[in-house]
Amino acid sequence: MDEFVVYILYSEKFMKTYTDFTSNLIERFKSHHFLETKGYTPKFIGQ
Repeated sequence: MDEFVVYILYSEKFMKTYTDFTSNLIERFKSHHFLETKGYTPKFIGQ
């Protein structure tokens, strides 16, 4: 059985939190850092 981690990110700029879960925390943080082209982040910041 895979193990999952729940994490919360906070944006001081937008004063918002983002909660999610993953089985690969390092890779998931990389994907947040290098803005994805789909999903929550681009919709939120207007991409």
